Amino acid sequence: MDSTGTYPFVTESYQLDFRGRVTLPTIGNYMLHAASRHAASRGFGFGDMSERHAAWVLSRMAIEMTEYPTLSTGTLTLHTWISDVSRLFTSRCFELDDAGGKPLGYAHSTWAAIDMATRRPISLDEEALRAYLTDRPFPVRRPGKMPAIETSTPGEPYRIKYSDLDVNGHFNSIKYMEHMLDMFDIARFEQQEVRRFEIAYLSESTGGMSLTMHMADAGSGRYHMAVCCAGKALCRASVVWE
Repeated sequence: MDSTGTYPFVTESYQLDFRGRVTLPTIGNYMLHAASRHAASRGFGFGDMSERHAAWVLSRMAIEMTEYPTLSTGTLTLHTWISDVSRLFTSRCFELDDAGGKPLGYAHSTWAAIDMATRRPISLDEEALRAYLTDRPFPVRRPGKMPAIETSTPGEPYRIKYSDLDVNGHFNSIKYMEHMLDMFDIARFEQQEVRRFEIAYLSESTGGMSLTMHMADAGSGRYHMAVCCAGKALCRASVVWE
């Protein structure tokens, strides 16, 4: 089987924001859906992991967009492939193309597997995963370390609700992205685009938890962000606007 998975997506009106562009969280969901299909068809998907009492968890993701799809973009093509495998982590890349094959954006993600009972990381089947490694070119830098801005900035309160939860009862990874983008004024979306969104997931969270959401202006269109519970960071992010 080909190492790279290729999946079509069609832009729909309900996926668009007030500017008529597909939202970044929707693109993130495209990527998670493609990752799930790619893994399932190669023997290490959700069902396969459940039989081993394990689950994939997203550790880091960086998305870079050069252009956002609109309704007129029509059918999109999302390519995904495994770029690296180690004992505890595997890296997965994405390329999003328009109907003519022009790249609109790329993403790099890091994944780990955990034991469902202990919630502790488990060793990956490196041999099986390495069978699908590819050296396909990828022009985006990997996620890096982000500063702990929560120690020096005030936080906006937020309580996790029903619509935030995923199938495991945890704060959905894309919902983090949505709530962080909601911290920016509408005027910024009218004037600029998010060119890079980078996020690191540090700890799990569940329904009803009281959170604080933090943001710091790092200059030149870059913002550092964090979501915390009782002073502990659950995730950190970095957003670049142009």
